[in-house]
Order: sequence, then C-alpha cells, then structure tokens
Amino acid sequence: MDNKNFIAKRVAMMLSDGDVVNLGIGVPQLVANHIPEGITIIIHAENGIIGAAGRAPEGEGTDNVVDAGGTQITTAPGAQFISSTDSFGAIRGGHINATVLGAMQVDERGNLANWCIPGKRMGGIGGAMDLVAGAKKVVIAMEHTAKGNPKILKECTFPLTGANVVDVIVTEMGVMEVRPEGLVLTEIAPGYTVEQVRAATDAALVVYDDLKVMDIGE
Repeated sequence: MDNKNFIAKRVAMMLSDGDVVNLGIGVPQLVANHIPEGITIIIHAENGIIGAAGRAPEGEGTDNVVDAGGTQITTAPGAQFISSTDSFGAIRGGHINATVLGAMQVDERGNLANWCIPGKRMGGIGGAMDLVAGAKKVVIAMEHTAKGNPKILKECTFPLTGANVVDVIVTEMGVMEVRPEGLVLTEIAPGYTVEQVRAATDAALVVYDDLKVMDIGE
C-alpha cells in the first residue's frame, strides 16, 4: 500500500459510526475508500453534498456530481444536494463531527497553514477557514515531508488557515496529537524508529512509554 492510502486508511479507522465528516482535497479524499465495514459515515462536501462517497470510476462520473476539489464522485443512498449557504450553515453551526484536511505546514501548537505559499499564485482559502473553526475535530492527513523538508514545524511560516485548531496529525510515519504538553507521538509506523521521526520533524516531539505501532489491519 502506498503512503497516501496508508495514511487515509488509518484516518478512516479513527471515525465513529454515524459521524458527519468533511474530507478535504488530496490525501483526505482517499479516506472515503477505506471506511471500515459495519461503519456508516456521512461524508459532507462543502460545495453542497450530504452523503458524498468515493471517486467515481473512470468514465462513469459526471461534472454535476463533484467534491469541493472538482473531482467526480459518487454518492451514498439517501444523499442530498443542498445550497452552499446551507452547507456552510452546517459547518458554522457545529454539525460536522470531524474535518480531515491536508496541510502545507502544521506546528506544535496546532496552527495550520494549508491555503497559501507566499509568492505563488494559488486559489483562495475556500471552506478551510470555516471548517477548522466549526468542526468538532480537526484531523490533518498528509505526507510527513515535502521534498525532504519537514512540514511539521515549531512555528508555521506560511499564512495561517487557523490558530490552535489541529487535534491530530496522521502521516506515513506516525500519529501525533496536539496536547497541552506539546505534540505527542502516540503511534509510530512499522519500519520507523523514533529517531527517524524526530529527524524528519522540526517540531519537538513528546514520546511516552506507551507509544504504539500503527496498525491498519490487512
């Protein structure tokens, strides 16, 4: 299994039956393909779908049914198409149990930067600012480094999406939780050592004796 699907599968295992979950662009989109059997997750797309599902098979999708990133998707039975106003009302009203987002940078205080790189022309902030403020839990699903450079920092240098908003970070190297005592490495991926994770991380990592090995099953 490649790194991105490994990350997505671990995130999917964190979700609870009946959760309403928003999935961002990139690695988070893959989470829909790894929902455990027996678990029903209601996927919210901020462009106006309650009950979104995974990517549509090649040649079977339509541009009328897309996620917030413009990817053609399928829908679950009973899905509803709603206005953008109602969709953001659900976010701002606290009705989203969790949002899973990608990131350019995250720091040890839970600050998130995922919409702008200074000097580069990019899209706007989209719904991310509302999601990190309105969702009950914010999970970051991303690869640990970018071209060998750490993405988990002592302090973000890019413009922030939200301050002190991140709860959990999941990468191909491990699972980290933002806690009052700092960024805690709670799980480490098979094949990695704590020293390797620390070397790839600019932020200080707190590691306790109960560190677990990441397990995504078969």
